[in-house]
Amino acid sequence: MKHSLHTLPDTEPAPSPPPLRRQRDYRLLWTARTVSVTGSEVSKLAIPLTAVTLLTASPSQMGLLTAASAVPALLFGLQSGAIADRLIRHRPLMIACELVSCAAALTVPIAWLLGLLNVAWLIIVALTIGTAGVLFKAANFPHIAAVVAPQQRTEAMAGFHASYSVASVSGPGLAALLIQFLTAPLAVLAEAFSFLASAFLLRAIRTPERNTPTTSKGMWRDVMEGLKASITHPVLRALLAAGVTINFFAMAYTAVHMLYMLNELHIPKGLIGALIALGGAGGLLGAWLTPRLSRRYGEERVLLTSVIFFPLEILAAGLLTGPLWWNLAMLALTGTIIGGLVVAFATCMGVITLREAAPELRGRVNATMTFAVQGVLALGGLSGGLLAEFLGLRPVVLICAAGMALSTIWLWTSPLRPTPPTTEPTPPPHPSPPQTLTHLITSKRHSWP
Repeated sequence: MKHSLHTLPDTEPAPSPPPLRRQRDYRLLWTARTVSVTGSEVSKLAIPLTAVTLLTASPSQMGLLTAASAVPALLFGLQSGAIADRLIRHRPLMIACELVSCAAALTVPIAWLLGLLNVAWLIIVALTIGTAGVLFKAANFPHIAAVVAPQQRTEAMAGFHASYSVASVSGPGLAALLIQFLTAPLAVLAEAFSFLASAFLLRAIRTPERNTPTTSKGMWRDVMEGLKASITHPVLRALLAAGVTINFFAMAYTAVHMLYMLNELHIPKGLIGALIALGGAGGLLGAWLTPRLSRRYGEERVLLTSVIFFPLEILAAGLLTGPLWWNLAMLALTGTIIGGLVVAFATCMGVITLREAAPELRGRVNATMTFAVQGVLALGGLSGGLLAEFLGLRPVVLICAAGMALSTIWLWTSPLRPTPPTTEPTPPPHPSPPQTLTHLITSKRHSWP
């Protein structure tokens, strides 16, 4: 048999997957998340209004109710990642979490109709739904890898962030309508039904899961492995540090945002909501642009570019001193831009994390990042409020802008920063006849007969 060095084995290239919009299981997953998140946005307004208007909750009780939704992430966030990494299939856990949340939300209107509803009941419901949400997110992150092909994960992540933007824009308006016509406790039914719909949609997904569960060494050791991977891996460490820095100063700004808008810039109350909605609209634009920019420039470049402009909105707000129309125009423009940049950053961060984390550590790495971000939110809000007491509102806003710019350092000094390609010397076009065998083998211009 003759062999030719010019002949390559016949290999069929792997067929490219169809567009996400034509993939049934991705549509089901995206719709489940959109419906569930929109229902949660309704309850963010309906449950506090129920506590204030119907149960006459005190400020301390409202504080406990607000904290109840964030406490599960701090108590169970790290453990949830370890649980997710032990599973062969993540979807059953996700469905169970949605059903538990549905049952907890349903108890609010039922207890109100029976005359049993009180603030403690609402706190228990918030803790239950919050705990189920923590477990759901821990399982959902590695589950995406089973449903979406690697080359389509940027587009998929952008689609999920687009659903969050839609929910942030439509959720409050839908909540206001439901509360107006059904009262606040009955409006919580929307959240219950959204959890139930999400569970049915997830149940309809057919993509088989082939997750290889990690061998458990005990909960504490499993958690520490996730922490170690997040801190020692140079890319994951940079993403974690940048995320913590951004969220700390963003929450510090959020703590004084309303007071600053009303007292310093004299923005009418009705227009503050419109400015917030523009951020959601910008998020939709960012979700549309991010996959296209990533295909052309790569997720790393999109991430590094977006983080440079993160302080833009806060810095503009801190420097505004003009008339109302000018302040509104600048806040609307910068808010829309930042809404898009946040989605671009979060999308690329999720894709890079999914790519860089080992498959058996994805749940724990994601849980570690979520835990760190959630933990720093309370600290940032407290710091912003206390600083404003001593320094005033405008100085705190400018400090937040400067602090958020520090996140650039974490990312631009990491391996994510593009390095210029190294150029190799070009061999002479006409090599002389007396060449050694070693040179013939190593020369890039040499071709086999």
